Amino acid sequence: MENPVPIDLDTWPRRQHFEHYRQAVPCTYSMTVELDVTAFARALARSARKTYVAQVWALATVVNRHEEFRMCLTGDGAPAVWPAVHPAFTVFNAQRETFACVWTAYDRDFGSFHDAAAALLAEHGRAVDFFPQGPPPPNAFDVSSLPWASFTGFTLDIRDGWGHLAPIFTLGRYVERDDRVLLPLAVQVHHAAADGFHTARLVNELQALLADPAWVG
Repeated sequence: MENPVPIDLDTWPRRQHFEHYRQAVPCTYSMTVELDVTAFARALARSARKTYVAQVWALATVVNRHEEFRMCLTGDGAPAVWPAVHPAFTVFNAQRETFACVWTAYDRDFGSFHDAAAALLAEHGRAVDFFPQGPPPPNAFDVSSLPWASFTGFTLDIRDGWGHLAPIFTLGRYVERDDRVLLPLAVQVHHAAADGFHTARLVNELQALLADPAWVG
């Protein structure tokens, strides 16, 4: 695993914003959107690929494009950026009504990522440990899925989580409206890492990726 690269505070445009939302007014914010996944859902219906794995790969792809969503803190509390981050995602054990958290390395090639992630879901579908692979690496970000319900708002409250700069994503159940298929997505962001502009750009890029799903194969 590569080490995070410290940010040059003397040239960083967001230095004052980082310091304000890290020290003076620590805060996170959440944004819930409905993504149009009509083309994405149709492509997966014609494919043997798994929908959840494809959703996780799409999220990891847009997250890895932007430094603000790959941020962490060094040992002395200074901001740094991971060269790459990897998704940690939930797998539900229906018999126990509990979930486990697994992770796999991000791969730009969807096919390679899909095979690795699908194997993990199959292997740990009945896991009894919260982290069956052991704790996720420090350069992981979290994805959860709630396929049992659609939602228009979702917020996480993380006690003493002011050092957690990685984004957190929650996926909901598809809903059909006006001949479209919509996917609820909640994004939890630390304001020290990213502003509304950055989160809106992330969401818009994710929408574009899902609207042109030739990569599904």
